[in-house]
Amino acid sequence: MNLKELKDMVELMNENKLSELEVERDGMKIKLKKASDNTLSVQPISYELPAVPMVPRAPVAAAAPVVPAAAAAEVKDNFKDIKSPMVGTFYRASSPEAAPFIEIGQTVEVGHVVCIVEAMKLMNEIKSEVRGKVVEICVDNAEPVEFGQVLFRVAP
Repeated sequence: MNLKELKDMVELMNENKLSELEVERDGMKIKLKKASDNTLSVQPISYELPAVPMVPRAPVAAAAPVVPAAAAAEVKDNFKDIKSPMVGTFYRASSPEAAPFIEIGQTVEVGHVVCIVEAMKLMNEIKSEVRGKVVEICVDNAEPVEFGQVLFRVAP
């Protein structure tokens, strides 16, 4: 549902002197309700995310080296995280045929588009707020992400 559709619903409410309107479409419910002072509130009732098939990962052949917890925390603290500013679906490229915005080892600048997070059918470009070398991509393409989830780790 986009902004134009919401505006159309508000116009419909005003034209027909409705105080409340509830719409369900594409697995999403939205309720528009006018308060007593004639202001409008929007209440998302529910939103169903598309099912994402679980893909089993192959077992790791060699054991990972043991790093003391203090040393691991120190190394992790040196990285800057690029986090998701919203809930949605993570995409590394602008389309399935396009090259990813960034790769591991690439230097990213402040303001550089690093990915897209789709939320409610809107594609939101996520820009880097840090400068440095990308050392880890923490999310697989087309996977759901949460608000504040780490998408990339960058070494300054």
